[in-house]
Amino acid sequence: MKAFLKILAIFLFCSISAQRNLPFDSLRLKDASDLFADDYGNIYLYRNKDFSLSKYDSLGKQLGKLMLTLPFKIQSVQNPLNIPSFSENAQELRFFDQNLNLIQSIDLREKFGMIKEVYVEDLQQVWLLDESTKRLIQYNFRTKQIINAFPIAIDDMDLVDILVFENKLYLLTKDLFSVYDFKAVKLLEIPLSDGKMLRRENNRVLIMGKNSIKRVEGNSLKTIFMAEKSKIVDKNSSSYFAIKGNKLYLYPLNE
Repeated sequence: MKAFLKILAIFLFCSISAQRNLPFDSLRLKDASDLFADDYGNIYLYRNKDFSLSKYDSLGKQLGKLMLTLPFKIQSVQNPLNIPSFSENAQELRFFDQNLNLIQSIDLREKFGMIKEVYVEDLQQVWLLDESTKRLIQYNFRTKQIINAFPIAIDDMDLVDILVFENKLYLLTKDLFSVYDFKAVKLLEIPLSDGKMLRRENNRVLIMGKNSIKRVEGNSLKTIFMAEKSKIVDKNSSSYFAIKGNKLYLYPLNE
């Protein structure tokens, strides 16, 4: 009996320590359509309802709020000093600082046709998927010069996100995850219905889903985090995060 109680106590301790409920207003979480977490423990919530991005510390205190007039897709907060976002409606690329103040705005209509998706590689270069010319374009937005352009067929693709890494184009649609080389040759295709965003961490490519995070490993996907019944998940360098039942949970990284 004592052995059973000891095992039960260990199980309960592990279960409790495995996740922590962060003190966030449930109303804020209820309307959130995207969740991001930077390596300083700050949380960012984007709402499609009013095109707003709000920044909070780990205790739920609001540190900043950005109100937009058009929908913008926040790409990443991995560098919280320079947060890139893209609006297909406005054909505009914007960068925000740690206080969510506008740093730079780039009007893509001045030089390109219809940009469908954008991947910001660094503080100088961006990859553009041009629907009108069916090209993948590497563009230096500091010097306003096109570095490279590659043909890519994007007809009838219900695109969700793109990422470029090691001379490969990673595509995420509502139903598929696929990888192409720069000659438009398809290297990999895997059915996937819950992908929300692509992310690169060092030499790894991750797929952020509704309730799971998957890692690309060769020609397959490995689930590295799962939170059932959650509506949004994300991660930083030390933890996973999930919104579930209008509550925000933190799960320590155990990889």
